[in-house]
Amino acid sequence: MTDPDKRLLLVDGSSYLYRAYHALPPLTNPAGEPTGAIYGVISMLRRLIQDYQPVHMGVVFDAPGKTFRDELFTEYKANRPPMPDDLAAQLEPLKAIVRAMGLPLIEVGGVEADDVIGTLAVRGRRDGLSLLISTGDKDMAQLVNGGVTLLNTMSNTTLDRDGVLEKFGVPPEGIIDYLALVGDSSDNIPGVPKVGPKTAAKWLNQYGSIDGIREHADAIGGKVGESLRDHLEELDLSRQLATIHCDVDLPLTPLEIRLDPPDRNELARLYRHLGFNTWLREIEADGERNAERAAGEAVASHDPADPQADYACLQDQAGFDAWLERLAAAELFALDLETDSLEYMNAAIVGVSFAIEPGEAAYLPLAHTGPDQPVQLDREAALERLRPLLEDPRVRKVGQNLKYDMSVLANHGITLRGVVHDTMLESYCLDATASRHDMDSLAQKYLKYRPIGYEEVAGKGARQITFDQVALEQAVDYAAEDADVTLRLHERLWPALAERSGPRAVYEGIEMPLLPVLSRMERTGVRVDAALLGTQSGELAETMQRLEEEAHACAGGPFNLGSPKQIQEILYERQGLPVLAKTPKGAPSTAESVLDELAAQGHELPRLILDYRGVSKLRSTYTEKLPTLINPRTGRVHTSYHQAVAATGRLSSSDPNLQNIPVRTPEGRRIRRAFIPEPGHQLMAADYSQVELRIMAHLSGDDGLRRAFADGLDIHSATAAEVFGSAADAVTNDQRRAAKAINFGLIYGMSAWGLARQLGIERGEAQAYVDRYFERYPGVRAFMDRTRQLAREQGYVETVFGRRLYLPEISSRNNQRRQYAERTAINAPMQGTAADIIKRAMIAVDGWIAAEHPGVALVMQVHDELVLEVPVDKADMVAERIRGFMSEAAELDVPLEVEIGVGENWESAH
Repeated sequence: MTDPDKRLLLVDGSSYLYRAYHALPPLTNPAGEPTGAIYGVISMLRRLIQDYQPVHMGVVFDAPGKTFRDELFTEYKANRPPMPDDLAAQLEPLKAIVRAMGLPLIEVGGVEADDVIGTLAVRGRRDGLSLLISTGDKDMAQLVNGGVTLLNTMSNTTLDRDGVLEKFGVPPEGIIDYLALVGDSSDNIPGVPKVGPKTAAKWLNQYGSIDGIREHADAIGGKVGESLRDHLEELDLSRQLATIHCDVDLPLTPLEIRLDPPDRNELARLYRHLGFNTWLREIEADGERNAERAAGEAVASHDPADPQADYACLQDQAGFDAWLERLAAAELFALDLETDSLEYMNAAIVGVSFAIEPGEAAYLPLAHTGPDQPVQLDREAALERLRPLLEDPRVRKVGQNLKYDMSVLANHGITLRGVVHDTMLESYCLDATASRHDMDSLAQKYLKYRPIGYEEVAGKGARQITFDQVALEQAVDYAAEDADVTLRLHERLWPALAERSGPRAVYEGIEMPLLPVLSRMERTGVRVDAALLGTQSGELAETMQRLEEEAHACAGGPFNLGSPKQIQEILYERQGLPVLAKTPKGAPSTAESVLDELAAQGHELPRLILDYRGVSKLRSTYTEKLPTLINPRTGRVHTSYHQAVAATGRLSSSDPNLQNIPVRTPEGRRIRRAFIPEPGHQLMAADYSQVELRIMAHLSGDDGLRRAFADGLDIHSATAAEVFGSAADAVTNDQRRAAKAINFGLIYGMSAWGLARQLGIERGEAQAYVDRYFERYPGVRAFMDRTRQLAREQGYVETVFGRRLYLPEISSRNNQRRQYAERTAINAPMQGTAADIIKRAMIAVDGWIAAEHPGVALVMQVHDELVLEVPVDKADMVAERIRGFMSEAAELDVPLEVEIGVGENWESAH
């Protein structure tokens, strides 16, 4: 029998909720409230606990709201009726009982319960656990392997690998393709009409996979073969929808999912209300048996593990002075600000909290203004007393997302120095994909503690108040806890990070030094010409009107360009255009890819519709929105850069998202003209040239690639000459285009089939291109093979500088998941190294600016590009120095090339 401590029992709460609802009669409590589904699910949970005596057990529910599958396919689960009212009424009472039973209840927004369970299964196996998944969902069969078994308590059956093969006719690794072929009417997964379970199993056993079926589609006869060929394009979508994602950010690890002692008082209250009298009597009998033992136990005033053990409120000068002395003497202290806004450019300090030892923290209130607030120290005077400590680089500080605190302190004229640790970045460098990196998620993951939520002290929705209005007695525990929990997290995260030389080097040498650089860039912002954007917006509106009129003329009458139904009617019924693809319901598709293909065939109306959509998006997303983001005090746009989001180390940004400013169309590039410098200055754009391909040449050590870059050749023309066997000066545009697709496609793991689609050629021809590429560049193939093997052996890959990306599915028996992990293993070192390089360049450039040229400013970072604002008379000197800093940011076996342009706006700087 499996050791209970080595087994994780997961319950698919969403699956059993519906099954219990339909299996049991409509029970009600004495008040007439429905209880049948609650009774069914709790009965199942009680039986599981009794039968398996689990140590590790949790219940997973679907979180409310849409998931990524709804974004993939807007009609996903469209056929499923809304949850019945009498079932919806049982959901919260059921969850309350689950929690009171001591069971962890897990919900993750944006994904389904299946994805959460799949992720826990993969990580649980990595942690040495066997998995028993209690579910009635056939999709879960794809998770089954030697250490993962399905359990159906309603039919009292289990499903192991042999059971999956017997039930479905295919092994677990074939289930995704099986589901994609058969479809699922309840989830509205399209599938292939006329293909049933037996046909799907027969094809998969004969051809191996959907890819194999696709290759032999012409050989499959009859109506079912015709149906297959008609729906080949939809199979990839069906496969995506059917695939359980096993890389979800989770609030806790498998080993942290433990069955705790039940809350008997809460269970008794719930059972009494719901009329579950038999279970109520059990609880009451247990209570009587435990009463004598409990009577003599002393109750401690504070749980030693509770971060609220000793929190002080500093409302007088003596208390503040005492804490100032302690902070100055501390080896390290945690710092956290409470503010009246989340917008760093506008936020003012409401209070400051500190922690010097776990469980010992203080809150300094400075600007609580709500009714009946007690006397507080003067904010400006208190901040002046704090200034020497906060600005002293020798006084070591730790915080959570201190970039925000750094910017808010700057609003008060204080430059925060001595920041040696940031728990958000510690977590991110330790494992970028293992968890969200906000404080609450980290506290639950590493401390098994749920901090006080902001809504608990400030309310929610329209009635939510700002922190300066929160009553002081509530504010103290909330604010001091933030500093205390941060210190506790640091004491857990830093020792783990310090043991890993590569991630530690990235943390200490890249991410922490970059933190103040990004803070300065954010506060500097970039100037935007609102008047020009207004003019462009008007011009785009005129273009939209012209395109609409042309579309109406082409269609022979007016129609709504935003209506797929009307577009279907006009394109396919009135104009008789060929139907290239259909929706899952069988209607001709008007998706962008379909319209794009019709336009390529020379049809005018699809091109006009696409042009209209593109212009409309530019107008709403950029020319209309950007002026609203201009800060009235600075006249500039201030984005927020995010260090701890992209697993590869790339920066992202929001409000506005500078990474998505369009560059591929003339209308899109014109928007960059609205990004302008201050008078007397110019914008300078410094962009790495083909940096990821250069990193590939370095990592692979391939002589041909390294020679091409060392000789300064056009890499795509050089590759074309190698692949097509022609002289470099005889390479055609089509050959160069194909070589470029191969060069970049290999970095991102593109298959020959994908290359064929991109170039519009046969798959065999595309495969021949790839084969010739590897013949000419054998070092690249060797690098890819070596990287896959290393990833399988150690479970992760690293960048040149030691940034680590874990790949839990690199050894998955599921072909699709394993192949995705292998593609990631090859791509991540290149993307991650490129991210590291530009971050190192930013740190060097910022240091030079601060030391020698404060009139120069870093204003944006976008992909592989830095944008600076420079005085006109210093442009040549700055360009030379920037090229030096960027090209020297890494020592590769091939030179790093930097292209620099200067202009009166961002677009002209290119």
